[in-house]
Amino acid sequence: MSETRVVSPIAPSSVTDAPAATAGTMEEAELDALLDTGTAMWAVVFAGGIGTRFWPLSTPRRPKQVLALVNERPLIADTVARLSPLVPAERVLVVTSADIADALHEAIPEVPRANLLVEPRPLGTAAALAWGAQEVSRRAGPDTVFVALHADLSVGYPDVLRDSLRRAASIAAADRVLVALGARPTRPETGFGYLQPGMPIDPLISRAEGGACRVEHFVEKPGASLADVLIERGALWNTGIFVWRARVVLDELETHTGELQHGLPQLAAGELEQFAELVASVSIDRGLLERSPNVVVLPADMEWDDVGTWASLRRVRELDDTGNGVMGQVHVVECSGNVIHADGCCVVAYGISGMIVVSIDGLTFVTTQDRATELGPLLNSLPGSLRFNPGRH
Repeated sequence: MSETRVVSPIAPSSVTDAPAATAGTMEEAELDALLDTGTAMWAVVFAGGIGTRFWPLSTPRRPKQVLALVNERPLIADTVARLSPLVPAERVLVVTSADIADALHEAIPEVPRANLLVEPRPLGTAAALAWGAQEVSRRAGPDTVFVALHADLSVGYPDVLRDSLRRAASIAAADRVLVALGARPTRPETGFGYLQPGMPIDPLISRAEGGACRVEHFVEKPGASLADVLIERGALWNTGIFVWRARVVLDELETHTGELQHGLPQLAAGELEQFAELVASVSIDRGLLERSPNVVVLPADMEWDDVGTWASLRRVRELDDTGNGVMGQVHVVECSGNVIHADGCCVVAYGISGMIVVSIDGLTFVTTQDRATELGPLLNSLPGSLRFNPGRH
């Protein structure tokens, strides 16, 4: 059962795509302006874990981040591409685990191998953030601004994301704040976190005009009725995309994240193994953002969504005329509202609606979209050979 949490900080504290003919020129001009301010951004991408919710396609040999689930590019490659040219590949750090590091590097060869930060053990995202911030500080200076984000997000308008990151970078460079990008909700989603905007940080730009605001409180995984109320009150989805200065976020982690405090001196000294032994796993949201009074939220109309389950793909894939999101060699007749993924084989669907069909060489998985949100009971009932090595993959 999901848990609803409402958390207040310790103290108070519609953009459209540019026309194709001018988008490139505008992009270059805005990038030059950002670089002129000395705010050359870096990025820290969190890309650990296998992604069991995308079984049977996702396995230890082919983790979720290297799968082409939304379009023809692997998720991790899509993430790196949408940051460019604002954040070029050489300024992208990827925090991951040893078992999938090689697969990730093959998917993003443009990112230098030295930029893959391989965890000695699963650290949790707050500790991964601390390591990424320390590396940004070491390589580019403690006042360098960077964006932290996950590799499994979908963004409909990458140019709007980059524009939002520029705005967030300007805010973070000018003040000791933690900037979260917020997406305007399109439905009462119960699986996401919500940020309630408070007072604008700039009195000349109101919340209604898209200005950044102090965060009054967080609500994680609300029920449907509470989600409706939050949306009516102007709450935004927490996208998991954050912008801050390396020095500021390290100071905030030291102040508010007790799970990391004993290990941060070792991290600063470059003793990663000792750091890993001394910290406890906690998420960025729980360990930092829900505790700090210095969080602000910036609205971003970028068509954001979380690529978390097979069912989510129907929201982020291009759909046919009857609402099917298909990839691979798929033929549908009198079908509507399905997600069908054919990997190295052919799938023919006839007269079905609201289903998930995933077929790889040697195995076909079929379920409803409702049941696809949590595959734990299914995987726990399968033999290990089938769970981890479906088909011949």
